[in-house]
Amino acid sequence: MSDVKETSVTVEVVYRGIFQKTLAQRICRSIVLAARKRGHTGTAFARYGDSPERNGVPAKQFAVVAINDLELEASMAKYEPAVVDVSIAVDDTLVKGVESWAWYGRQPIWKPVRKDGFLLVTSTNTADEVLAQTDTALRPYTLVIVPGGASFAGLWVFKDDHTDYRCLGALAKVLPDWVRLEDVKALIKEQTKDESAVASAQHGYDGATLRPVKAGEGTSGHEVLQFEKPGWTTMRPGIVVDARKPGERNPQYKKYGARTLRPVVNFDTCIKCTMCWLDCPDECFEVTPEGHYEVVYQACIGCGICAQVCPVKDCIVMVDELKFEDNEDKWQFWKKDHDGYNKWFEAKSGVSANPQVRTPPARQEGSGNANPSANPTSASGGDD
Repeated sequence: MSDVKETSVTVEVVYRGIFQKTLAQRICRSIVLAARKRGHTGTAFARYGDSPERNGVPAKQFAVVAINDLELEASMAKYEPAVVDVSIAVDDTLVKGVESWAWYGRQPIWKPVRKDGFLLVTSTNTADEVLAQTDTALRPYTLVIVPGGASFAGLWVFKDDHTDYRCLGALAKVLPDWVRLEDVKALIKEQTKDESAVASAQHGYDGATLRPVKAGEGTSGHEVLQFEKPGWTTMRPGIVVDARKPGERNPQYKKYGARTLRPVVNFDTCIKCTMCWLDCPDECFEVTPEGHYEVVYQACIGCGICAQVCPVKDCIVMVDELKFEDNEDKWQFWKKDHDGYNKWFEAKSGVSANPQVRTPPARQEGSGNANPSANPTSASGGDD
């Protein structure tokens, strides 16, 4: 252990609440177990403020590894690690910003990562595509793309697609002094007796791409949601919190941080049946002057129910959140520039805006994120 300069290292896993809880637990616990093979000590724990978790709302779990018990105790003497060496985001849409249900405001995904630390992201996109949706860096770090898409399951269900093993392999690439690849592979072999699982760790190690990020790189296009919470001495007598009026949305409470997919609407094929408006659990549809229903994207959590209940094929299509740069409502866009909106709809969804045009076979089979069944809150995930 003489080659280790630091006395401890902290890794956080940022994940979608409920849908990726077990995945985050497995990654953090395995980090500690792999590090112990080298004689280190460590512990894994969840962020207290995330309990109880909400569907899709960003949450965190941590793994702290140290050279001895004394250093571990010193590292643990805090409510939540304010600075981490590595942050692992197991859904690439999390790079658009993280806001927990405990309401810290939307935070850049890299906020707790130390200077010259690492941000690991599971994604099928390139590093530059992911960086284009990440807040402008204030300090240098290294973006690491772990090959593979987001893995969703349910509270009591785990989707064993080897995402955890690939993340561990990639982590060994950036923290070899703490987590060695041979220890990761030995641990997986002991736990699973599965050579394909061991191979997935090697794939994560070999396939991880590193992209140095300089201060100033990234996007400044995301909405700033930073708040100063009032202390008890500045609140009204009786700790009164002003309620919202009926039909009014809280201008500070934006729910889009929980979204992995978002619905896009083909207003040309909308039959104004009201099903999306009636069934939306977050009341994020507004009635337009012409009787169409448009999505208020700042209130939408991307649950996909609207796309499932819509009786018109491909009138509402769920699309990967990483394809979008804003949360603006779109009905006015359609009214002012009909052809422009339809081109936008087709580019985002991969579906023709003309109902007379046959949808390509790959789209009909429900490939990719444009399919509502790919959503974690639909029948394909959950706790059935």
